[in-house]
Amino acid sequence: MSAAHAVAPPSAEQLVARARAMIPHVAARAAAARQARRVSESVIGQIEEAGLFRILQPARWGGYEMKPETYYDVLIALAEGDMSVGWVYGVLGVHPWLMGLMEERAVRDVWGVDDSVRLCSSLMPVGKAEKVDGGFKLTGHWRFSSGCHYAQWALLGGAVQGSGGAPDVRLFMVPRTEYRIADAWYVSGLCATGSEDILVDDVFVPEYRTRRMIDNLQCVGAGLALNRSPLYRVPFGQIFFRGVSSPSIGALQAMLDAFVGYAAKRSGPAGKSTDDPVTQQICAEVTAAIDEMKLVLRRNMAMLWEFGERGEVPPLGLRQQYKFQSATVSHRCAELATRLMRATGAAGIYDEQPFGKALADINAARQHIANQFDMVARNWGASILGSKPANDMML
Repeated sequence: MSAAHAVAPPSAEQLVARARAMIPHVAARAAAARQARRVSESVIGQIEEAGLFRILQPARWGGYEMKPETYYDVLIALAEGDMSVGWVYGVLGVHPWLMGLMEERAVRDVWGVDDSVRLCSSLMPVGKAEKVDGGFKLTGHWRFSSGCHYAQWALLGGAVQGSGGAPDVRLFMVPRTEYRIADAWYVSGLCATGSEDILVDDVFVPEYRTRRMIDNLQCVGAGLALNRSPLYRVPFGQIFFRGVSSPSIGALQAMLDAFVGYAAKRSGPAGKSTDDPVTQQICAEVTAAIDEMKLVLRRNMAMLWEFGERGEVPPLGLRQQYKFQSATVSHRCAELATRLMRATGAAGIYDEQPFGKALADINAARQHIANQFDMVARNWGASILGSKPANDMML
């Protein structure tokens, strides 16, 4: 643990206040970040200086080991300034939590000299791993590694070849010196996330630097012997997929705030926009929806924390419900953002307005595998009906 973090950590309220204070700085740099296709170094540096990457990091490694709600509150606040920043923070900020599950040797490889080192990821198991003495030889081409420019390690999904029986799917920890970043992020939404491709060619990964996905499903791991907080007993998927659905809440809030200011200055054939019943209704619906989505997020995380306090693994049915409620966020935000966009009228499409960019970002988030509303609904619905749902390691 570094001497700089030997003092008492800030409170959750202080950390959220720091994130909210950053919103104007983040918003002012959003257009340039979109053009550059990555978040600015100044924003990443400010997040680092504020201690926000340490919220889910184990205390024994300089972290604050806080409840997940603080992490999501910070994420949503940053997304109000720029959804791409909220997204990148959500990805980079969750990996310190995963390190709490890893073998101590692996954690020491990453943080042994500097406990502020960051990890990026691409979790889809597209890599091919060959078992060799002491570990694996890994090869693959991964897409969608958000924030990879600011990380010194990558967590990459892959399957062990010829393992027999059930597929041996793992996460592999690879240092920056052993993978390449390909400039491939040319997209219509979440443009500033810098979610480039990662390429690995026949790299040796020691077995202690891997984690089986089945262990994530079963909520076990070598790190749990040392990191005793209920935080590290919350299921892997529950933490991760909320990190890619919650940014939409912040973006929708920013879109609503901009719309309220826009409507106050606008008039149409029927008079002032603020007197238009359609405008009034959509503002009420969006405000209520944001409140409801935050409440469900907090309720679910509080329930998962209680399971962790008791040392119990939450039942799969409950985890399917919570995954559905997470995917619902992206679906619901996209639908409401579309209606807000429509209510702006013709003038809302101009690039000087924020509405089109916000809608594009929210729709891009909806494309993530964890945010596939229909697929997740069918999976949970099968359980409700007593049928066998599809296998899902991300619960």
